[in-house]
Amino acid sequence: MKIKTLGNTGIEVTDLCFGVLPLGPVQRDIPKADALKLIRQGAEAGITFFDTAEMYRTHTYIEEALRGWQKDVVIATKSGASTYEDMAISLEKARRELNRDVIDIFLIHAARANHTVFEDRAGAIECLLDAKAQGLIKAVGISTHAVDVCRMVADKPEFDIVFPIINKLGMGIIEGDLQGMLDAIELNRQAGKGMYAMKALAGGHLINDLEGAINYVREIPGFASLALGMVNEKELRVNLKIFRDEPLEAADLPQEEANKRMIVLGNCIGCGKCATTCPNMAIEIINKKAVIDHNKCILCGYCRPVCPQFALRLA
Repeated sequence: MKIKTLGNTGIEVTDLCFGVLPLGPVQRDIPKADALKLIRQGAEAGITFFDTAEMYRTHTYIEEALRGWQKDVVIATKSGASTYEDMAISLEKARRELNRDVIDIFLIHAARANHTVFEDRAGAIECLLDAKAQGLIKAVGISTHAVDVCRMVADKPEFDIVFPIINKLGMGIIEGDLQGMLDAIELNRQAGKGMYAMKALAGGHLINDLEGAINYVREIPGFASLALGMVNEKELRVNLKIFRDEPLEAADLPQEEANKRMIVLGNCIGCGKCATTCPNMAIEIINKKAVIDHNKCILCGYCRPVCPQFALRLA
């Protein structure tokens, strides 16, 4: 693995970022003891960058796994809060659950949000900027699936970090296409933004081109790191090999994981909350039941926490 600096922030990270989303209840809901062990193994292997979010409910996983760890790590978290007051609550929750006085990177969680996000969440942004001025946050940023948002943030000096979706298929990108996102990423590189990438495997659609999909994103100028979700020792080992530029063996290639899908259980009441939340427009309500378009679904798992019936499952 390489150590890189996130734009002009001065924050140094490994080019492999451990995405903690899949370990928690929003996605795979791995037994907590196993999840803590894997996070610790990642740190012991040299990973210094961990990505989480309030909605992932994995702050405590990172805190417990790294309790007593003496080496520096960088933790990025996010909140979907819109108002100053709600963001202040989210910030204090993150500081408490992560057991950190200072949060390295705090992002506006805006996967589905369009170009109006900067107006719609002006209060939340102001809160993060105030917290940065007070020394409670080192860097402020935004995570996005939208080309327009990614393009606009390049012209906003108050934002230090951009965390965009990018993969060779262009899956999950909204308000534009793959080339549009690449152009927006280049604008942010020129502006000195710190950038790390998400969804290089397009939610599993590129799992059979694992190394090629990862290296496609690694080779895009401007990215300091790539966040990859990992749920078992094999995934950790294989990702470490790729980022150390070590050759893969036949046993390293994914098998059963390629067939994972989000499914709708029979107790769905068709309330539509999942469809409204899905950043990829992969869910429709048809005949009073949620129907998932698996050609659009990238297994982000954002639909699961909002379902009042617990009718969505990764299987």
